[in-house]
Amino acid sequence: MKPPSFIYVSPRTVQEVIGLLSQHGAEARVLAGGQSLVPIMNLRIMRPAVLIDLNQCQGLDYIEHRAGHVAIGAMTRQIDAMKSPVVRQHCPLVSQALAWTGPVAVRCRATVGGTLAHADRVAELPAVAVALDAIMLIDGVNGPREVAASEFFLGDLTTAIEPGEFLREARFPVCVPGSFSSFFEVSVRQEGVAVVGLAVHLAKQGAKVQKAALAAMGVDAAPVRLRRAEAQLTTHGLGDAAIEMIAGIAAEEIDPMSDLYASDAYRKHAIGAMLKKALLSAVKEGNPNER
Repeated sequence: MKPPSFIYVSPRTVQEVIGLLSQHGAEARVLAGGQSLVPIMNLRIMRPAVLIDLNQCQGLDYIEHRAGHVAIGAMTRQIDAMKSPVVRQHCPLVSQALAWTGPVAVRCRATVGGTLAHADRVAELPAVAVALDAIMLIDGVNGPREVAASEFFLGDLTTAIEPGEFLREARFPVCVPGSFSSFFEVSVRQEGVAVVGLAVHLAKQGAKVQKAALAAMGVDAAPVRLRRAEAQLTTHGLGDAAIEMIAGIAAEEIDPMSDLYASDAYRKHAIGAMLKKALLSAVKEGNPNER
């Protein structure tokens, strides 16, 4: 199928983007990598009257280590963020998750901002953003504003971005030295669409956990923080009995749906199993998803 007719514009500056958003409002849709937007336009799920292509827009492709966080511009390609020494050193969970985002051809085209703004329930970076309490910088006709990841993802393909706005930057907090992170997911096939996944980040010292951040994807319309499991980790640490208990708590903490790909029971089991695997790796100080 082909999309309905639309007006195509390719601005060169952020000011031009904002001007076009001001002019067209809710009728406009921003195009980043296009790996998700173009297919759903072809299926006529989305029918924007105006398509604003950011690929020629200057100043949106960067990775910067700033005070306390790593800032990633919306048009940064996923492959570049995954391989970035800055990301790997200061925010390895982002790099680990991006290794799961599909074949290399997709990662070379897809963008960090695009996947965050698209907000697919089985996308990897939204789960990472929620786990790490990332900040989204939204810009538009009323000026820039910052939105916490916990308030940014509102549901399936729905975010806090309003008509006349676009996602300009994502800010991920710098990980403390000695912290552990890992990302796991189960897919319908190798490098295919995910069924369920888990982002894990622990600030720890030996078997003691000072801070835990766990976010599940594919179990609800938006990423879900596993607050009960996090609290048990900081209370009980990484002993063998504690790991078994906490994995069970994580499985019971979610209330997933069943669909053609997996039952609710399978998704519960998968979250528990992935968390157990991650915690056992944390005991050994391994990062299993570096690949």
